[in-house]
Amino acid sequence: MSGWRARLRALAIDLGPLRRHRDFRLRTIAASVSSFGAFFTMIAVPIQIKQLTGSTVAVGLVGAVEFIPIVAVGLLGGAIADRFDRRTVVLISELGALACTLVLLVNSLLPHPELWVIYVVAAGAVSADAMQRPSLDAMLPRYVPHAEIPSASMANNQAWGLANIAGTVLGGVLASVNISLAYTVDVASFAVSLLVFLRLSPLPRTLGTVVPGVRATLGSVGEGIRYAAGRKDLLGTYLIDTIAMMTAMPVALFPFFAAELNAPHAIGLLYAADSVGALVAGALSGWVRRVHRHGLAIIVAALCWGASMGLAGLMPNLGLVLVLLACAGAADMVSGTFRGVIWDQTIPDELRGRLAGIELLSYSIGPTLGNARAGFMAVGGIRFAIAGGGLMCVLGVGAAAAALPRFRSYDSRTDEFVRAEKERRGALRASSTTPPSGPST
Repeated sequence: MSGWRARLRALAIDLGPLRRHRDFRLRTIAASVSSFGAFFTMIAVPIQIKQLTGSTVAVGLVGAVEFIPIVAVGLLGGAIADRFDRRTVVLISELGALACTLVLLVNSLLPHPELWVIYVVAAGAVSADAMQRPSLDAMLPRYVPHAEIPSASMANNQAWGLANIAGTVLGGVLASVNISLAYTVDVASFAVSLLVFLRLSPLPRTLGTVVPGVRATLGSVGEGIRYAAGRKDLLGTYLIDTIAMMTAMPVALFPFFAAELNAPHAIGLLYAADSVGALVAGALSGWVRRVHRHGLAIIVAALCWGASMGLAGLMPNLGLVLVLLACAGAADMVSGTFRGVIWDQTIPDELRGRLAGIELLSYSIGPTLGNARAGFMAVGGIRFAIAGGGLMCVLGVGAAAAALPRFRSYDSRTDEFVRAEKERRGALRASSTTPPSGPST
């Protein structure tokens, strides 16, 4: 019996970083509260467009209008994260997102809400998120020691998953009844997240060092791009995730898919199912500390994501669809965790913001284009768009994996960038604790 208990404890998620590191705990709480409210708006927008137009193409166009802001602002936001205090950048971006949600709320209260306002504000909201995300992501390695990054990444993902489940289920129910109330909840969540973000310690540039020449310019963005281009392991994380999301992301179709399943009341469940799977995977994530072939793990997880999404599009009833969406969410959690570990353990802090901006493109452009792809493919049928996307994902990820042998063979135990970053952080900690030598006597 004790042997089984030991095995279960080994599987359980490690929440130690949340207990031991105050700033990491505050960052996780603030980001989760902000995400909780954002999911209300994320669901309310397609539901409102469906109510106004009844068109899958109109819903898919939201992803199209978000594309350019993500690219432009995401890259610039990464350079800003390496230039300025990251907490300040997060706070300003949070205020920008609040302003966007307020506009959506006011528009929804009009006798005849304007469709073009929703598109314009969607572009503004994604711009605020693209500005914030590189700074927010770059905070994590500054708040926890190098060895605790895998556990911290999983704890962070788990908190986001809880916010996703609560936000999407409640948001789906509330938005189906009253769009304005859904936007109101998002506005209220900003009050909490802003107060918690204000309690974080400031994060000026890099670990007490000064990096000359870092400016929020196209030149500094180019420096980050050149660094990423020279790292085949990083390119693999970006490419695999972008392919998987771009081909198999179906969430824009969920209001229509629920109607096809004769379960319009279950829109929130469709949005939340993948997060439930992610939550279960995260709760049993003790094993991630023992995995070192992170590239291979990402490839396998992306293949499982695509296969699960494709099969979900073929299932005849709501229950089976929800199970497969949960499996897809578990796979995405695994993929996201190992992508984060590679990024956080190997990227120098002085480049972390700019690389986080490139990372933002991979996990934002993919879903954005994926939703646009789903909306247009749905002209041939909702199930065709979802199942066909899953098949495209499996084929695309398989081809990318075959073309990236270095990514497939990545091993954190022998990787030169892991070793170099660990040594650099150790040297910085040692220099910061060594007292200055006084005059000899």
